[in-house]
Amino acid sequence: MLKNYLKVAFRTLARNKVFTFINVFGLAIGLTTCLLILFYIFSESGYDRQNKDADLIYRVASAVKFGGQKQKGWAATTGPVAWGLKADLPEVAYATRLVNFPGFDKLLLTAGSGNLRKQFYETNGYYVDSTFFRVFTYDFKYGNSPTSLDAPNTIVLSEEIAQRLFGDENPVDRPVTVGTPVGNFDYMVKGVFRDKDLKSHIPAHFFLSMRNGDIGGFIESRTNWAANSFFHTYIRLKNTVDPIAFEKKLNAAIDKRAGADLKAFGWSRQLFLQPLTGIYLHSALENEIGPNGNATTLYILGSIALFILLIACINFMNLSTARSGKRAKEVGVRKVMGAERGSLVYQFLGESIGMSMLALLLALGLTRLLLPLFNTVVHKQLGLFDQPRIWGWIAGLTLVTGILSGLYPAFYLSSFRPIAVLKGKLLNNLSALIIRKGLIVFQFTISICLVSGAIIIARQLNYLNNRQLGFNKNQQIVLSMPTTDAGNNYPALKNELSKIPAVQSVTCGNNYPGIESINNMVFYAEGKTINDEVNIRLSAIEGDYLQTLGITLLEGRTFHKDLTADSSSIILNETALRQLGYDPKTAIGRKVFYDLFGVHTTMEIIGVVKDFNFESLYNPIKPFAFTTSMWGSRYTYAIASLATNNYSDLIQKIAGVWKKINPGVPFSYSFLDKDFQSSYEKDQRASEIVRYFTIVTILIACLGLFGLSVFSAEQRNREIGIRKVLGASVTNITLLLSRDFLGLVCISILIASPLAWYGMNQWLQGFAYRIGISWWLFPVAGLIAVAIAWITVSFQAIKAAVANPVKALRSE
Repeated sequence: MLKNYLKVAFRTLARNKVFTFINVFGLAIGLTTCLLILFYIFSESGYDRQNKDADLIYRVASAVKFGGQKQKGWAATTGPVAWGLKADLPEVAYATRLVNFPGFDKLLLTAGSGNLRKQFYETNGYYVDSTFFRVFTYDFKYGNSPTSLDAPNTIVLSEEIAQRLFGDENPVDRPVTVGTPVGNFDYMVKGVFRDKDLKSHIPAHFFLSMRNGDIGGFIESRTNWAANSFFHTYIRLKNTVDPIAFEKKLNAAIDKRAGADLKAFGWSRQLFLQPLTGIYLHSALENEIGPNGNATTLYILGSIALFILLIACINFMNLSTARSGKRAKEVGVRKVMGAERGSLVYQFLGESIGMSMLALLLALGLTRLLLPLFNTVVHKQLGLFDQPRIWGWIAGLTLVTGILSGLYPAFYLSSFRPIAVLKGKLLNNLSALIIRKGLIVFQFTISICLVSGAIIIARQLNYLNNRQLGFNKNQQIVLSMPTTDAGNNYPALKNELSKIPAVQSVTCGNNYPGIESINNMVFYAEGKTINDEVNIRLSAIEGDYLQTLGITLLEGRTFHKDLTADSSSIILNETALRQLGYDPKTAIGRKVFYDLFGVHTTMEIIGVVKDFNFESLYNPIKPFAFTTSMWGSRYTYAIASLATNNYSDLIQKIAGVWKKINPGVPFSYSFLDKDFQSSYEKDQRASEIVRYFTIVTILIACLGLFGLSVFSAEQRNREIGIRKVLGASVTNITLLLSRDFLGLVCISILIASPLAWYGMNQWLQGFAYRIGISWWLFPVAGLIAVAIAWITVSFQAIKAAVANPVKALRSE
């Protein structure tokens, strides 16, 4: 019996080559899409799971109220929190801290001497406590993981950094000089961890002991429980601890330890836990360690994969039921010969599962072929065999696809009554036709939703790229000055760069638009108290910073060249002044105050700048202020405004000046517009993925539409012949065969438009600055779908219309 079923299935597939191709190819494209997206989803959802007891590790984050205004959640806490929780709460097995210090985003690593000297800038270096590797699990190639940072001035390198510094040698107990903004310091290598395929929300290239000679003293002095919240705090709970019950104890602990300090500042703070394995996908707090993923993007991609596979399955259902008449007599004969309905269902399901197996083989080949391109789009290095557990999903997906595709056709075909079938009378044609049309509407509803989404995403990203930000981001080159020597040499560097004709102006600051600024202070205005404080971000700058970046000065002046004369002066943006209660037009000469560690400080407003977007357009404009060097050195970044079209030649000149002024410091630069746009990289990638899979969705839908149009033309072959004999034109016949399908697409437009509007409106809520969704976008998306459907259907309709009617009528 099985042999007979296989023979029948093979003959059926071979006899209907067009429909077999459409079904297998459509299912293969659907499975390929699912495989690619599954690889991506498994990769994104696998972060931090390499840690032993990962489910017991949590990050302690905070939410603070200043002057009664609750701020957005903050990913870090103050310095003493880690050890306070460890001491006060017995549920904590280990506590550790990580510091991503402002201005230390790029450090200079040097190893060896003479001709063997290796020196380069490296990002993503973090200061951590000695307990760090007792909480987190890293695969060490060299060294002892738990004790590697027990000694002061020790460093642990990633395998890639160790290879660049020391080649294939074991670098343990070898010295590395780390150049920082506060000087050059010697560290001893105590370990190397394998970073290939490492997935962590901490994108570290190296770890530095927090006990050191550079910032160690400063860190040890941060004992106040209220101020300096730049310590990322992690705890590992004991096995029997309920994290929900434990979290309720946090605020009692913080009140006990920090209540007096917080009250003195007029603040209130709440601590909360973030599960380690959920940080990468589900955390979007301020002061995150690195760029995180986005769970919403995974839900969107997963939905797209599911819909694409459903559309491929729908094609199979539609074509199988549409061609039911071809197999009706086979069903009737089998039933007369004693076949039960169950055996027929198994036969047709077996055929569909077999077809899905063929589609899987083709899909694996397509996946292997397309994976390099997909990796380029998502900026990952995904491989077919990177995730062994995914193959169980693939097997299940293939089986479900086969069952889903064949279930309705199997029950539909097996339901035929043998007497009616053998007499040529098929029942349920009307219901089958309605279901077929409904499935076509579903296919194109999804397609139109994706087309609308792709258009809206593209318009939003174009809006982000072209929106006026309140400063000039174009033709601005940023030179990093990560060492003390480079910072001290800035005046000479500025002088030499100013001599280059294409360099219009040069300035410096401790940060610049496009990178996160975590320097802040809470100020209050004249006649107000600490209960009316406003949290204001700060940037220490040189006097011509505003002019160089094109930030508009509305009132007052900028800083004098002799910056010490303006050490108690401040320049504020409009938002800061409004929140303080000042009118920007009359604010010059007014005072703002802050109280820190018992010291009352007064600053005079000397300038008002127009609001500008210092951060990406995900965030609204925040209160912002410029000072001199009160909160850190302003000699962190040099920014030069350029006027040239020959960038390669100009950069060579700037590099020559740099090497002349800073012979021992490598030259490093970036462009301000590129740095600012990096905030939108993940959305750009999501846009590309949606665009590609929208095309795939339409392709599969059109495959099914093409198959149905072929079948419709076959069924109406004689009718077409008669109409042509009676004088019908090619245009009339083409419209006759096309209008039913195009009517279904028009119904899809009406259903898809509100669905697409709702979905994209929800997505746009993630941006502080966003486009409006214009009504005309949905007719445009619909017209695109109609045009594609028209081309698909009319191809076969025209072919049928121009055929010789004699061939269709010769048997009459």
